[in-house]
Amino acid sequence: MADPEKYQMIMTTCPDLALAERIATELVVDNLAACVQIIPGVTSFFRWQGKVDRASEFLVLIKTVAENYLAVENHIKSSHSYEVPEIIAVPVVAGARDYLAWIDDNS
Repeated sequence: MADPEKYQMIMTTCPDLALAERIATELVVDNLAACVQIIPGVTSFFRWQGKVDRASEFLVLIKTVAENYLAVENHIKSSHSYEVPEIIAVPVVAGARDYLAWIDDNS
């Protein structure tokens, strides 16, 4: 079992691949994330400004240590084109020890 307070997977979505890749690259280069995955083809349904909307997006999964959360959030907010980007963190409650150690060493 992993310490659920130590590791996080942070999720956001982006409207295009260029923005998703820019955020991913910057987070890894700045050692704020050990790994970032971009999943294309996500369809989101949401309420915005009083109406139900739909968008094709790229899901961005960010693996990091919990102590980096605020820096990751601030980076996403300052880079993102959305007024209110999705930024959600979930604790990693279990994981391979060597992978979690790699996250420690790279974020």
